[in-house]
Amino acid sequence: MDLLGVLRLDELAHGLANLSMFPYFDMAHYIVSVMALREQPGALEVSRVSPLACWFSSMLYCFGGAVLSGIMLAEPPVAPLSNGTSVLLASVIWYLVFYCPMDFVYFCAALLPLRLVLSGMKEVTRTWKVLSGVTQAHGKYKDSLLVMIAIGWARGAGGGLISNFEQLVRGVWKPETNELLKMSYPTKITLIGAVLFALQQTRYLPLQKHHLMLLYTIFIVVNKSRMMLTGSSSLPFAGIESALYKTLFAGHSPYTALTAEVSSACIDNGLITRTTSACAAKESTENGSMSSNVNGCSCSPEAKEESEDTVATDCKKTN
Repeated sequence: MDLLGVLRLDELAHGLANLSMFPYFDMAHYIVSVMALREQPGALEVSRVSPLACWFSSMLYCFGGAVLSGIMLAEPPVAPLSNGTSVLLASVIWYLVFYCPMDFVYFCAALLPLRLVLSGMKEVTRTWKVLSGVTQAHGKYKDSLLVMIAIGWARGAGGGLISNFEQLVRGVWKPETNELLKMSYPTKITLIGAVLFALQQTRYLPLQKHHLMLLYTIFIVVNKSRMMLTGSSSLPFAGIESALYKTLFAGHSPYTALTAEVSSACIDNGLITRTTSACAAKESTENGSMSSNVNGCSCSPEAKEESEDTVATDCKKTN
């Protein structure tokens, strides 16, 4: 790419493409993944009640992408766990994050400067996972763009896509958190990467692989750092996403009028009910106050007459 050559980034792109993920980048991926599990509601309680379930959930967080892509390619889902070194490293990190005395490891890793570095390193591994998934699918299905996108997406964001199964391991069932219903940022950005790498693999995108790796990695690392520093969870092109959704998928529905009529009727009935109740309460209050006033008025003249008769009798006796 001429622009990268002019900016002298071609050597950086080659160096990034030849960078080894083990052990430092994989370690960062495991730390951030296990910390994300620990921060889930109820995860700490599960770690005390059932350490085995907690460990299995951690392995799904760490190796979920490889497990899901293996299932989709009809490969053994336990194959990612055959790498004893990686499993041992992930298990040690799981133990330190959950069971270290005084939570020293977790609190150190949760410090913002260190967490920024770890999260950036994890995003670098995302590029390799997406690329490896697309390359693996291309080796079996050379002409299927959709399969390459699906496998790359599953490999890079499998931990989120199988989150419902992982929740079942911890005894939680929340189908409304399905990533296909409401995609999170990692799922969206991984899908974009899978599409880009699949297009590059099939020569539809005129860009060399190492150049695309560099551009995609810079984008996701910078954007992740921006989100952590600003506390934002929106994509830079959220406006484009919203416009496309409203244009393509939020058109007029034949059931819109019926739904609006039902909603309006429900609202009107609710207003009428509330108005009737308010009026009834007001009338009962007024009736109560009127009856008290009438009773007070009927008693006052009688008492007045009795007092007058008493005064007159006293005067006669005096005379």
